[in-house]
Amino acid sequence: MDDGRLDALGQTIVGALAGAAIDHKVAFNQLTVTVQAGKIVDVVKFLRDDPGCRFVSLIDVTAVDYPGREKRFDVIYHFLSPTLNERIRLRAEADETTQVPSIIEEFPGADWFERETYDLYGVIFTGHPDMRRLLTDYGFDGHPLRKDFPLTGFVEVRYDDQEKRVVYEPVRLNQEFRKFDFLSPWEGADYPLPGDEKAGPKV
Repeated sequence: MDDGRLDALGQTIVGALAGAAIDHKVAFNQLTVTVQAGKIVDVVKFLRDDPGCRFVSLIDVTAVDYPGREKRFDVIYHFLSPTLNERIRLRAEADETTQVPSIIEEFPGADWFERETYDLYGVIFTGHPDMRRLLTDYGFDGHPLRKDFPLTGFVEVRYDDQEKRVVYEPVRLNQEFRKFDFLSPWEGADYPLPGDEKAGPKV
């Protein structure tokens, strides 16, 4: 489908879903429709059931984190229409307290996608029958794909041989385990290094 037909499809969707679909954009031969997070169920029902759309296949649900924004998350949905041989992306803004309705009643395949998005970003999906973490461990602190999540995490896991069980402890960054390679030019050693004599006198 060329950009003109995608633009026409976007206009049709936004026109038919006034108050739910806010805007559309065509870029790189892909249609993106911006929607109200609270109206996502109405939008996906229309896209699935309307004869001019027939986006019957859910491809993915995920999120993108923009921590500098007031609504830091874009919740992203990808659908495929075999009838049109075309894909569509839905984008809904949300913050850390926004409750996004689950689309699992309309698309049961959204089950693990929504759980993964909750686990890794902290996006809350209401109406989901089993909103538990999916990829991280029990009792995991935080959401690891947020941009402000520390690279080291908050806790470290190890097996304690004395207690004979796995224990969780706050992350410790022990300086004594750092290794300094003074032969590396990146360390900037202030004494002659092997091979310096080949460089000639310094100017």
